[in-house]
Amino acid sequence: MFYWAFILWFLQISKFVSACITTNISKCYYKTTEDFHHEGDVMIGAFFSIHTYYSPKKIPHPFLPYYYLDNRVQYNFKNYQYILALVFAIEEINGNPNILPNISLGFDFYNVRFTEKDTLMNAFNWLTTRGKKMILPNYNCDKKKISAALTGTSWTTSAQIGTLFQLFKFPQLSFGPYDSILSDRSQYSSLYQMAPKYTSLSLGIVSLMVHFKWSWVGVILPDDHNGNKILSDIKEEMQRKGVCIAFVKMIPATWTSHFNKFWENMDYTNVIIIYGDIDSLEGLMRNIGQRLLTGKVWVMNTEPHITDYADYFLLDSFHGSLIFTHHYRNNFEFTNFIQTVNPYKYPEDIYLPKLWHLFFKCSFSDTDCQLLTNCQANASLDVLPCHIFDIAVSEESKTIYNAVYALAHSLHVMSIQQVQIQPHKNEDMMEFLPWQLNTFLNEIDERDNMSLDGRQKLNAEYDILNIWNLPKGLGLKVKIGSFSANTAQDQQLSLSEQMIQWPEGFSEIPSSVCSESCRPGFRKITLEGKAICCYNCTPCAEDEISNETDIDQCVKCPESHYANTEKNQCFQKTVIFLAYEDSLGMALASIALCLSALTAFVIGVFVKYRDTPIVKANNQALSYTLLITLTFCFLCSLNFIGQPNLATCILQQTTFGIAFTMALATVLAKAITVVIAFKATFPGRMIRWLMLSRAPNYIIPICTLIQLILCGVWMGFSPPFIDKDVHSEHGHIIIFCNKGSSLAFHCVLGYLCSLAFGGYTMAFLSRNLPDTFNESKFLSFSMLVFFCVWVTFLPIYHSTKGKVMVAMEVFSILASSAALLVFIFGPKCYIILIRPDRNSLHHIRDKTYFRRNKSYIM
Repeated sequence: MFYWAFILWFLQISKFVSACITTNISKCYYKTTEDFHHEGDVMIGAFFSIHTYYSPKKIPHPFLPYYYLDNRVQYNFKNYQYILALVFAIEEINGNPNILPNISLGFDFYNVRFTEKDTLMNAFNWLTTRGKKMILPNYNCDKKKISAALTGTSWTTSAQIGTLFQLFKFPQLSFGPYDSILSDRSQYSSLYQMAPKYTSLSLGIVSLMVHFKWSWVGVILPDDHNGNKILSDIKEEMQRKGVCIAFVKMIPATWTSHFNKFWENMDYTNVIIIYGDIDSLEGLMRNIGQRLLTGKVWVMNTEPHITDYADYFLLDSFHGSLIFTHHYRNNFEFTNFIQTVNPYKYPEDIYLPKLWHLFFKCSFSDTDCQLLTNCQANASLDVLPCHIFDIAVSEESKTIYNAVYALAHSLHVMSIQQVQIQPHKNEDMMEFLPWQLNTFLNEIDERDNMSLDGRQKLNAEYDILNIWNLPKGLGLKVKIGSFSANTAQDQQLSLSEQMIQWPEGFSEIPSSVCSESCRPGFRKITLEGKAICCYNCTPCAEDEISNETDIDQCVKCPESHYANTEKNQCFQKTVIFLAYEDSLGMALASIALCLSALTAFVIGVFVKYRDTPIVKANNQALSYTLLITLTFCFLCSLNFIGQPNLATCILQQTTFGIAFTMALATVLAKAITVVIAFKATFPGRMIRWLMLSRAPNYIIPICTLIQLILCGVWMGFSPPFIDKDVHSEHGHIIIFCNKGSSLAFHCVLGYLCSLAFGGYTMAFLSRNLPDTFNESKFLSFSMLVFFCVWVTFLPIYHSTKGKVMVAMEVFSILASSAALLVFIFGPKCYIILIRPDRNSLHHIRDKTYFRRNKSYIM
């Protein structure tokens, strides 16, 4: 609260001081003529603007058309350097005996106003009377020679005067920025543009935008062909560099109240590009200063030429602005010359008295408005603030200097030719017509670092200046970098960021974007109907990363890598498989070994009790065969655990298929044996032959041979191989054995299920046959469990990936094998070990007798 109270108090004091200073200004200050003259033998006409008139309220004059009662004079003392550059060049040439000896140059200055009528009147006045008050067409009573006109800075001023001068082929040198219209030789055959045609300014400005990551900027341009041309160039560069235009505003020719809408939408961006010549930007600069737009970074091709000496505001709209200016070497002679300039040395000058009166407290005489000598000691232009008058040579001043020398060289060459043609003619007096200079001006080349009519197309080197004007009045222009299109692309822009002072409200590099940057791990999604700089951010897809900001497309990680959670880095995937070290692998391996040991124990029991009835009753040889086969079934599951290789991949399927085929074929043989044994009670040659020949025992090799053929075809045409699964588990590469041929695998599995179904059918049919140790019920139940296990296995197998899939296959092998072991041999081991009383001939006789009596009673 105290801060804002202090600011308001300071502004009130400023208004009071401003009013006091205004009342102390003499009325002679406001009395000004539109021209003055610096005498010489050969005269140069100078047409440009030092002071202008503007009308805040546009109150019309009652009698004079196009005039206003509230007209105010506005001095742009920064442009006064143009006159000093002209005087400096002329004095250098006049003092050089090697150029135009015995001939002096002079100039006639005419202040250019913005009306075409006044401009043409001044030009015509100079052509006919060379500054005298009487205008007599086609007659010039002055003996002094006029040579050429110097016009600028606006192209409109040069074009207006050029239209008149073209009628007389009168030489005209334009010192403003190069303009394509003025290069039309059919319209302006005697107009020469001194400024080279620079082609890299738009590239420099856009490079600055890219450097500071300003992708959303506004553009303000004059509403003419130059504005359209630079807009086209800037758009082309921005499109190549990914910078977007937030808005484009064309500067109106006149500023009126209805142009308030011009300032709408200025808050869309923090960075605004302003391009134009000094004259076309004058109204815009004044409006920006008055509106106190302090929250913007103005990037300009010319510095603001505003001199408001009665403004004591603390803040300045242009503080922190960045300006591109052509790089020139410092001219110390010109600086020394400026220090010697005063109104008493050049009494004809109409602006020096005003500067001395305004800033050095010099008084005007009340009678004739002549400047008195009661001034401050050591008064000099170089002590004025930079925003009032800058002693650093400007681009326009450098061009004026070159233009005067170009004209002097042309006159010198012409005078030499005249002496050669007429050697006895008076050398002190040049006889020529101005149009004759065109021939010599056309012959000037680049040897003196001059460019006429834009014949030089240069990628200029630019200095980048930063305006320091806080508090207002400091007015420093500090070089903070440079741009040169003639160097390598990554070295074109050079900046010292630590030296930059940003506008009030920014403590660091301002941001100027339509959308916030997409951080690493995200990519941009353009919005339909919006500029490419306006977008949304979306996370990268699975296993894709972006490690930079504002990425259009994420980069997919290699298959051997995966994206981290932030999706800004790719990490090496871990190779995994069902290893013995894993808890799951260790558990399955332990179960397999335990079941194998259990099977071996059962074999030992059967061998020890081989002479007991229960072991003999159910085909002892087939029981041994089945137990041994089951041991291999349990052990074959170990092929699925551990790091796969080609050998284990082949052994997995072959040992599994053959071992289970033998086991199921053995069960089928046992079931058939039971059926045949009971059929043998009914005499028949065929049945007796089957019993005597032990035909059921051939089932095992026959079924195994069929499985061997299937496996042989499988291994021959599409054997299993080592494969990698990089997608199933995030961050892991699963190594597994690919079956090779899915059809062959399902054929092997289907063949096993058919054997199981056959064994189940035979055992089911013989389940009720009378026998003390009939194992048909147990065979049928074990086959039913086996069949259910593998039928359930198929959908689960196809719906899982990686280690789980392999573990599921191992579990199915162990579960089906354990079903055969437990349901077939479990009851027998129970009788042998727990109920040995049932495993005796006496128990068998009693049980048989009881069954017969029961059958008899029924």
